[in-house]
Amino acid sequence: MASATRGQNRPQLLQAGVQAFTQPDIRDKLLFTFAMIVIFRFVSNVPVPGVNTEALNNIFESSTVLGFLNIFSGGALANMSIAAMGVYPYITASIVMQLMIPIVPTLQALSREGEQGRKQLNIYQHWMTVPMAAVQGYGQLILIQSQGGITGISLTGPDALPTISAIITMTAGTMFLVWIGELISERGIGNGISIIIFAGIVSGLPQLIVGQLYSGTGDGIITTALLAAGIFALVAYIVLFQEAQRRVPVQYSRSVFRSGRMYRQSGQTHIPLKVNTVGMIPLIFANSIIIFPAYMGSILATSGNSAMANLGDWMQTIFNPANTFYWVLLFLTVVIFTFFYTVVVFQQQNMAENLQRQGGFIPGIRPGRPTQEYINRVLIRITWGGAFFLGTVAVTPYILTNIVGASNLSGGGSTLAFSITASGLIIVVGVILDTLRQIEAQLLMRQYEGFIR
Repeated sequence: MASATRGQNRPQLLQAGVQAFTQPDIRDKLLFTFAMIVIFRFVSNVPVPGVNTEALNNIFESSTVLGFLNIFSGGALANMSIAAMGVYPYITASIVMQLMIPIVPTLQALSREGEQGRKQLNIYQHWMTVPMAAVQGYGQLILIQSQGGITGISLTGPDALPTISAIITMTAGTMFLVWIGELISERGIGNGISIIIFAGIVSGLPQLIVGQLYSGTGDGIITTALLAAGIFALVAYIVLFQEAQRRVPVQYSRSVFRSGRMYRQSGQTHIPLKVNTVGMIPLIFANSIIIFPAYMGSILATSGNSAMANLGDWMQTIFNPANTFYWVLLFLTVVIFTFFYTVVVFQQQNMAENLQRQGGFIPGIRPGRPTQEYINRVLIRITWGGAFFLGTVAVTPYILTNIVGASNLSGGGSTLAFSITASGLIIVVGVILDTLRQIEAQLLMRQYEGFIR
């Protein structure tokens, strides 16, 4: 009966977002989160000293690689802001840390020490972020200098001090955003790092829609309507696969000593194996790899050597979003990385070992290695769905462009512009669902029968 009462009181996700403002403590957390987002957007418009913003605007309109990077920085890179790198060096550090844990015995031992071990791993991850941010910051400065958007970037001679100053400033901006993200996780609502990325992506939507997708003509209105329908269908597709899971039944049976007698207790639950276990990470991996040849090509194209310049032009042509080969390679890379990263993450969980230690077992499957093999088989089967889901989302810009017709879109980088509606929408939808789910959980605590206010 109590279960039925709780089920009736369980608010839906959208209702949870509305009801949250009726609870003072949840409202304060939401307002704190919003305040941190405002600070982030303010920092994103503070440029690094010595930057020519007019020259930057010109190269970002013509460079495919820089335009793509700018979309995911929320426009901060186009301003050459101190937050131009966002929190992506931190994400890269977290990915490297997850890959190193199964390899390095010390890190593997820390991962098994519970909360204290996770705190120490988090400290190592923060230390790793600093040099990664410095290297990425220097790489972005060199890339923009090769396109003519900035001058005087060198680690030798009289330009060394201003260059080092710019690198330190950008690194400090990244670490400041990481700190803001952790404050949101601690005192606000939702995952702070994800919300920072979410805010950066969403902030570019108005300019993207007005400046690139809508031309103001009758054909532009029809095109925009078709794109809106396509984006709506894409959101529904993302929600379907983000929430899809395979529930593996698990039974628990253990002995409990009570009042001088031994009792046998049993229960039943399930392991929720998500179809998309790894979220956005394979897309980030794949896009980083696919963009790198175009990045190298843009540098080689400015070389004084004619052979190197021709090689650079060829690399930019092949790895350009206007080329079909680019999207085929992106799809295959996303599928491969999805399987690779799923296996890496799943092995770190030691699920079969933890089940056996807690007295749990899958009906019909022996504990230990047979359980591990069974879960691996199930995981591989459902990961095919997750891999093709992410691959399809990755090539959606190309599909939509061909359906609508690139000639109907204003701006030469129309296919690139769709990248935010594909890869970015996974983050946007995921963050919204996760935040609403956390709000719902806090509301449920207050509506739970017998809760003392």
